[in-house]
Amino acid sequence: MASESPPRLRAKPLTPPLHVVLVEPEIPPNTGNIARLCAATASPLHLIEPLGFRIDEHSVRRAGVDYWHLVDVRTHSSFDAFFRAWSEGNPTGRLHLFSALARVSYLRASFAPGDALVFGKESVGLPDALLREHADRVLGIPTLGAVRSLNLANAVGIALYESLRQLGTLDETFTG
Repeated sequence: MASESPPRLRAKPLTPPLHVVLVEPEIPPNTGNIARLCAATASPLHLIEPLGFRIDEHSVRRAGVDYWHLVDVRTHSSFDAFFRAWSEGNPTGRLHLFSALARVSYLRASFAPGDALVFGKESVGLPDALLREHADRVLGIPTLGAVRSLNLANAVGIALYESLRQLGTLDETFTG
């Protein structure tokens, strides 16, 4: 007889949700971890091409990702294509671009439902032109040690959960 899984700590999803945007991600395990995070937080995951890997059903199944069907994955041919699509559905949403080169901490930002959290590729981050175009929206996660940057999946987790915390989404929890 199969045993039931024990209840888990849950919270109600944010409406409209926060959007996680990965610009040209390169490392499949990072994107897999971020996809799981997006499934856990009911946050759409936007992948800006080109991708450093394949996300067709066969490739995802072969990688052992058993939660892909729980993720709202949206692919876009460019950042401009993402921005047009996202703006239409979130006219009041704001972009928050994350960079290791930022001068402002993410802890000083205020987040709102429907906002997009934007992260660059693992090797070089976000394009300089994009950072210049949205210079007033660039945030960083301070580090205490002399590392170049945080792992992409860790950075997304930190930023996404801080956003949800600020918005009160995690205040009322239940088991289910």
